Amino acid sequence: MDWIKLEEAAQLQEIKKKSEEKPVMIFKHSTRCSISSMALERLRRNWKAEDFDKITPYYLDLISYREISNQIAQEFGVFHQSPQIILVKDGKAFYDTSHMGISYPDIMSRI
Repeated sequence: MDWIKLEEAAQLQEIKKKSEEKPVMIFKHSTRCSISSMALERLRRNWKAEDFDKITPYYLDLISYREISNQIAQEFGVFHQSPQIILVKDGKAFYDTSHMGISYPDIMSRI
């Protein structure tokens, strides 16, 4: 998957702006967690090239960028979890889920 790496806090403003054109998905991944790795792999297996036309995906390694993860929680009003999916539209989070609740069909049905 060719997701955009979220590595700078300034990208949160970019995400808000992009979400005015089409939804944005943030995947918060803990590289130390087997459940997080499993959720990421399920998304990767199901992701289709045409999905990039429907949603802009961002990937956050929250072990390396914990402060950005905290800023996401504040900026979008969501409780921090890992792994976690946050969907953003018009600059606001409209859906978030974590752990085994992360489901490709569910995400795609919401955009």
